[in-house]
Amino acid sequence: MSDTDNEDTPFRAGTVAVLGRPNVGKSTLVNALVGAKVSIVSPRPQTTRHRLLGIATFADGQLLLVDTPGIHREQKRAMNRMMNRAARGAVDGVDAAVLVIEAGRWTDEDDLAFRALREAKVPCVLVVNKVDKVADKGQLLPFIAQVADGREFAAVHPVSAQKNKGLEALAKTLVGLVPESPPQYGEDEITDRSERFLAGELVREQLMLRLGEELPYSTTVEIERFEEDGELLRIAAAIWVERDGQKPIVIGKGGERLKAISTGARVGMEKLFGRKVFLETWCRVREGWSDDEAALRRFGYSD
Repeated sequence: MSDTDNEDTPFRAGTVAVLGRPNVGKSTLVNALVGAKVSIVSPRPQTTRHRLLGIATFADGQLLLVDTPGIHREQKRAMNRMMNRAARGAVDGVDAAVLVIEAGRWTDEDDLAFRALREAKVPCVLVVNKVDKVADKGQLLPFIAQVADGREFAAVHPVSAQKNKGLEALAKTLVGLVPESPPQYGEDEITDRSERFLAGELVREQLMLRLGEELPYSTTVEIERFEEDGELLRIAAAIWVERDGQKPIVIGKGGERLKAISTGARVGMEKLFGRKVFLETWCRVREGWSDDEAALRRFGYSD
């Protein structure tokens, strides 16, 4: 959006839920609108496990963007059920919503997400993401017309969140849908989550990026120590797995994989927090943690 101040334009601020099936780019979109990394991203579906607020402040408005886990049909474990409840609950009390879909694809899970938003009875904007990956751009308009047929949207925006294309117009539309209000957060605030929470997410992001197909979904991260030592942050993170046999996979030969995970996470933390970080990590086993609601709540999961 333009940074030009207009005295005749009232400031607007409000909450916008961002929903969609897994892996359509919800977190990338939130990060791009905020202008900073508040949600972790990876090529794997269900990377986002928590409801998280990203604060995007513009010249004439502030959007409180609720990033959510992808709505999915799989309900095998307590964690899947909790993630779905967190996503559906995100629409309670919001001023507007965004349904993010992937250009050229509409699935049953997209329909699940749309129905959750329809029940919320708030203005819903359709965001067609990843348009840069569509080779034949002539297919976009017929696809959008097909999706919009029989479904009510306040607006439709084709975007590429990864390449920052189409976001200015989207932000303008969203600001127009929230009420006149003074900003609810300071201009330099980007999330309501603590640095401790974000540190754990950055470790988990490395697990999603560096482990095989199934193992990342059996891992979670618990920050056991987060201390300021002058300009240095001292952080200790436990990586939890579900079976003894998974532990050596996380650690790797001679500890090389765990070292790479720690280095990647530390670099991300230093960039986000703007200071030096000393990070210790280790791996522990808790049988079946992802299907145990008490364990999930201990590890910070909530619906």
